Amino acid sequence: MEDASVRETTTRPRGRFALRPSNAWFLLIALAAVAADQGTKAMIRAWVERGESIPDGGLLRIVHITNSGAAFGMFQGAGALLIITSVVGMAAILIYLFNPGFAHPLMRGGLALMLGGAVGNLIDRVRDGEVVDFIKVPNFPAFNVADSCITVGVLVLIWAMLREEKNETDAENS
Repeated sequence: MEDASVRETTTRPRGRFALRPSNAWFLLIALAAVAADQGTKAMIRAWVERGESIPDGGLLRIVHITNSGAAFGMFQGAGALLIITSVVGMAAILIYLFNPGFAHPLMRGGLALMLGGAVGNLIDRVRDGEVVDFIKVPNFPAFNVADSCITVGVLVLIWAMLREEKNETDAENS
């Protein structure tokens, strides 16, 4: 029979920000987002000439443009600032992702999508100094898979937080 003092010394303590096996799903979501982003960007670089649009018109076009700024073309040429803010943002996402207070799967899924999107665009910024954008719809700036992951992740996170708040309010009123 095992002595309790031996068991205490061999069991790893679970800290506030512990990496648990259940986190693997969320890391896989983030990795899948990075892979999808980088894969689609590689295809665009290989198959679509810079400035080309396929088709020439329509509701949805594949284009090959680059963006040295942030979302919607803001902060053009501010690469170093954007890299720093990306790293800080990714660190914050990781802290929240592994924080038990954000245990709801929807919240963590949203954070994982945001992390994957941030990493995907950061890879482009560090490697090329600009991001490849290739999805174009009318009256909207071109975007990429990473941008889509970040946007969907933010929407999922907001929705999950609002649901959580509503559930807490309902529980208090019961």
